[in-house]
Amino acid sequence: MLPPEAQKKMQSWIRSRHLICSGNFFVFETLDYSAVERFSDCVIALGGTVINVDAADKVWIGDHRQVVLYRSKASLHTPHHQLNQYWIKYGNFRTRFDEQV
Repeated sequence: MLPPEAQKKMQSWIRSRHLICSGNFFVFETLDYSAVERFSDCVIALGGTVINVDAADKVWIGDHRQVVLYRSKASLHTPHHQLNQYWIKYGNFRTRFDEQV
């Protein structure tokens, strides 16, 4: 995957509240494991590393079905990267899967 394509994909995840930023760390949450693999490809294309991937929780879909929520944490080492500025402008501090208190 080329870096411009990876950056566009990560920007779309920021807008859809699947991806949040904390310093140089990015946290990605999804219900689809193939999306975690695409996230890993994007991070590697941009010069970062994936720290860990874990099954964070189970989310109810309807009354009788639960699916696994995957959480992936990554670090982007580049100090002048545009994703941090993009997240400041369009991002949120909570993902779409955070429970409202």
